[in-house]
Amino acid sequence: MVRSWFNLVMLAAESQQVISLRLMKLAMGGPKAKTEATLMVAEKVTAAGIAAGSLMRGKSTDSVVQGYRKKVQANVRRLSKG
Repeated sequence: MVRSWFNLVMLAAESQQVISLRLMKLAMGGPKAKTEATLMVAEKVTAAGIAAGSLMRGKSTDSVVQGYRKKVQANVRRLSKG
């Protein structure tokens, strides 16, 4: 139970970091901002489909949250590079 709460709290914190990094990139405008916006929407649609499929196969909500965290952490790494 504590692990599930920890994962949810960490997902929220990590997501805020991605939001901040993305807003900075979008605020700069240009082709990179357009690419990031497109990528953001595509990632969200894909992640929602994966999450729904996982839940339908009987996976736990914690495993879905862990999956989201991996994607969010990858975005933090990618967006922090430049």
